[in-house]
Amino acid sequence: MTGKVKRPVARAFEEATLRIPLDQIRPLRPFNSTVRNTVKYRQIAASIREVGLIEPPVVVRDPSVEGHFRLLDGHLRLDVLIAQQESDVVCLVATEDEGFSYNRRISRIATIQEHRMILEAINRGVSEERLARALDVNIQSIRTKRNLLSGICDEAVELLKDKHVAINAFKQLRVLKPMRQIAAAEMMVAMNQYSLGYVKSIVAATPPDQLIESTKKPRLGLTPDQVDLMTEEAARLDRQFKQIEQNYGEDHLDLMLASAYVSSLLENARIVRHLAKHHAQLLSEFQRIAELQKVA
Repeated sequence: MTGKVKRPVARAFEEATLRIPLDQIRPLRPFNSTVRNTVKYRQIAASIREVGLIEPPVVVRDPSVEGHFRLLDGHLRLDVLIAQQESDVVCLVATEDEGFSYNRRISRIATIQEHRMILEAINRGVSEERLARALDVNIQSIRTKRNLLSGICDEAVELLKDKHVAINAFKQLRVLKPMRQIAAAEMMVAMNQYSLGYVKSIVAATPPDQLIESTKKPRLGLTPDQVDLMTEEAARLDRQFKQIEQNYGEDHLDLMLASAYVSSLLENARIVRHLAKHHAQLLSEFQRIAELQKVA
């Protein structure tokens, strides 16, 4: 009997991190200065200023310039470091020159995970005030996240622990009894829908005996039949959206490859002359695709 041949798994990163001068790191795309006005940018800047860089940027060696690197992930962090007049940064060095995984397929911290990190930091003696400064939020936001799971049963927490649930959705879940919380969490996972509006619709469709006694059922001005119809329609839309989301990564990669191929065709003068002579309209479309790729 012949066994399967075991193939070694290729390393995604070099074994050791590197401290690299900032002027030897080249971003993959131009930096849009308007990003500096966003909440995300301000939070990153505040975090680096207060506690230092937590997540190292990811780079790959530049084959055309020895000792230089291309930035795959961490464009905002790099700009913040430059603005704070840092001279170098510790980086992870990737072995493959591709940024697609970092832009789309890297899982970011979930809501409950953030809550647990805040609790752990507080238990280690970090003050709420310092956390608020590090995250560039007001102290009430830290307290809300600290008490996020108060009144939520363990089973529902387990179902939602790695999901990006809207913060205010937990306030809605608290008005449900534990068994209904579990059912609500299961519906959220099944529909891949974690918005406040969706959780409100679940609460609105909940029988009074499954609400905690101190909570009055919200009145939406709708009849039970209208609520049922609204819930069914929302579920149908959620299923369609989930299907689109599942195919997005593959479709986006196909488009990237196709547009790169079109751009390479337009670099051939003979092909361009042939298209201009026999397929002028097609050439115009190809040129438009190539321009869009440059902008992206």
